[in-house]
Amino acid sequence: MTPMRTEPYKANRKAVQQRLYTEGPVLPPRLVQRGHLPWLSTYTTQLKTEGKSVNTQKSYMIGLRHLIETPLPGEDIISEFERDSMNIEQLLERVEPFNGRLDLWVQSMVDRSPSTVKARLAAANHLMNWLGQKWPEHLIRPKSGKKLPRTLTSRELSLVKEAAACSEDPVANLIVTMILDTGLRVSELCELNISDIDLEDNSAMVIDGKGGKDRLVLFTQSTVESILAWLPLRESRNPSGDNLLVTKTGNVFQSRTVQRLMDKLADLAGIPRGRLTPHVLRHNFATGLLERGADLVSIQRLLGHASIATTRVYLEISDQTLREIYKRAQTVQIEECDS
Repeated sequence: MTPMRTEPYKANRKAVQQRLYTEGPVLPPRLVQRGHLPWLSTYTTQLKTEGKSVNTQKSYMIGLRHLIETPLPGEDIISEFERDSMNIEQLLERVEPFNGRLDLWVQSMVDRSPSTVKARLAAANHLMNWLGQKWPEHLIRPKSGKKLPRTLTSRELSLVKEAAACSEDPVANLIVTMILDTGLRVSELCELNISDIDLEDNSAMVIDGKGGKDRLVLFTQSTVESILAWLPLRESRNPSGDNLLVTKTGNVFQSRTVQRLMDKLADLAGIPRGRLTPHVLRHNFATGLLERGADLVSIQRLLGHASIATTRVYLEISDQTLREIYKRAQTVQIEECDS
């Protein structure tokens, strides 16, 4: 039997590897003429063109900047200026998917939660598609795992409401009341304008919410009274603006400002800070509706969920609550029988 000749194969493989190494990655035709442009502003424009929300853009940039900064063995760490001032061609050369940088970046996220890793990989995947590159098959997104939304107990909720009503900053009561009454996201609440609110109709219009969508939210008389009590003070803080929420210095509220306020309320209520966030209050709004008989489609519309699958997770909370009630009832029944 004639032995197999491996020399031509080895020579051919070496030639292919050499060609790939010397040629490097190539930009897609749509970017060839723009390769000299700064990547940051060009890519940001692309995200806006696709209708990505401001929060999505921020999330993408956090992960991508970490990716770009990740050094290969023997490389110097680049500065923030160097990172952001690269042109598109330089960026492609830096992050091309098979030079090992992606792998090192993914490995650096080993202690991150699956949802964080998944979000950052989605950002990197989007960048690679924009640059006309294929995503490496060996880099697979982790499964997020099922995680039930956190909610406050009835007692904790009462303590938070009481703390908000007694807070030194009157806006605290308005924020807690509105989120529990409307299910607004914290970013939506911060961006809500007075002109978006109809006190006679007990409703407000969320403009350009998550996913760039508008939606109607409803509220009760409790929110009407809270808004009316807040407006005179809000007028003294910022007479010319239209934002509903303003700080003591007249500035527009940011999400982190609301969370700092939540931390203070948690301290006043005597509950751990991690238990109280604007999103936890939003979860309480949703589970409250479900427990009072609202259907999933209505809750989905009020929350502004793009998919009803996102809303369906609240069914599991309701089932969990039902099990706890049943268990308590059975325990009481057994105790009565024993006595």
